[in-house]
Amino acid sequence: MKQTKVIIVGASHGGHQLILELLSRYGEDVDITLFDSGDYVSFMSCGMELYLEDQVTDINDVRNFRPADFPQTNVHIYNNHEVKAINADTKTITVKSIFENKMNDYEYDKLILSSGVIPNSLPVPGTELDNVFLMRGYNWAKKIKDKLEDPEVKKVAVIGAGYIGIEAAVAFRKSGKEVTILDIIDRPLGTYLDKEMTDILEKHLKEKGINVVTGTKISAFLGDEKVNVIKTEKEEISVDLVIQAAGVKANTEWLKGTVKLDEHEWILTNEYLQTSLPDVYAIGDATLAYSIPARAKIPLALATVARREARYIAQHLFEKMPSKPFGGIVGSSALSVFDYHFATSGLNSLTAKKVGINVHSVYYEDMLRPQYVPEHHGNTKVFVQLFFDPITHQILGGAVLSTYDITAQGNVIALAIQQKMTIEDLAEADFFFQPGFNRQWNVLNLAAQRALSEEIFTE
Repeated sequence: MKQTKVIIVGASHGGHQLILELLSRYGEDVDITLFDSGDYVSFMSCGMELYLEDQVTDINDVRNFRPADFPQTNVHIYNNHEVKAINADTKTITVKSIFENKMNDYEYDKLILSSGVIPNSLPVPGTELDNVFLMRGYNWAKKIKDKLEDPEVKKVAVIGAGYIGIEAAVAFRKSGKEVTILDIIDRPLGTYLDKEMTDILEKHLKEKGINVVTGTKISAFLGDEKVNVIKTEKEEISVDLVIQAAGVKANTEWLKGTVKLDEHEWILTNEYLQTSLPDVYAIGDATLAYSIPARAKIPLALATVARREARYIAQHLFEKMPSKPFGGIVGSSALSVFDYHFATSGLNSLTAKKVGINVHSVYYEDMLRPQYVPEHHGNTKVFVQLFFDPITHQILGGAVLSTYDITAQGNVIALAIQQKMTIEDLAEADFFFQPGFNRQWNVLNLAAQRALSEEIFTE
């Protein structure tokens, strides 16, 4: 039997999951070739903070897989190979071997794009100066680690107060550096959490010695060879190192004029994750993913999204007409900010507004455990926020925050959103009780009961 040639572009989460799924489902009936432009296959940038804080076994372990993990003769993994073009009329792709500087064409029966995103570099003067870094990928991780341990680097500025920026700021502050974090929006983590929770985290950042500058725009990086000043609209800030963590953009420049993209250059796919070209699919960060709570396609650069999309494609890759559309995702994430830990899932006030969905919310504060357990025995304060449809009461989002790690509650919220549960469902959902861990009513029960204006049980 002739093998079906499947080519994958991109070796991160989506590419890795595709190999696993294709081998599991089709075995030797598929010939799998994966191309990645980097020299290090599948570095997990989401593990960078753990590496910077010496919480991993080795930097070379911070990866999804090694090529050697797939010794099968029908799997071919090529790094340092940049895909330059798709030739849909001949069902080939043109690939540049970076080291050999040669171009070759490769035939495909099915082509799956998982090309990911690249970090934004601010469009201001001075980004080419030494010690102006981006925070993504294996090589940048090693450079940043060196600077983390460099005694000559005393003042660090981080541009961007999202997840990556906060991780960088925390890591450098823990290493004893003077840290300033800057963002154009009015509060740190404002894309992910509503103001009630960001106020808590902003105060905590300042208590830990981080200078938080929000609502500011960078106009230039200044210095002779190395950066030594950040110029904003309002002030000049002395620095020895700058970390740019100001968002990402789709890695799709090479697809212009070939595959349909939207105005922001995200790859457009249909409900079956098919692109505008026959037998060409796209998954992961470079696409718009269907969000269950948003009821629309939105950019969601999450490993969990790419892996679920990869699983779907492998299930339906050889159906003439897929038996069902991709079911969509929720979009969940978590982060530690010094002593605090939070998880968030689905929509919040900001993201709901962006997609034109009206939401009501409830914000609830309480203690983790019964009142008879004192704080010094682990009875910490917890904060919960839920977002729901004001008419149907369907849960559309939520977040939890505490100095105790309750991030697993974020998975409960995610499941509630995915299963389209209502506030009423969550108000009486059956969870375990044990006073060493929680309350007779779980804090999610209590938050939902508060949303329904019920009298809250205390104990």
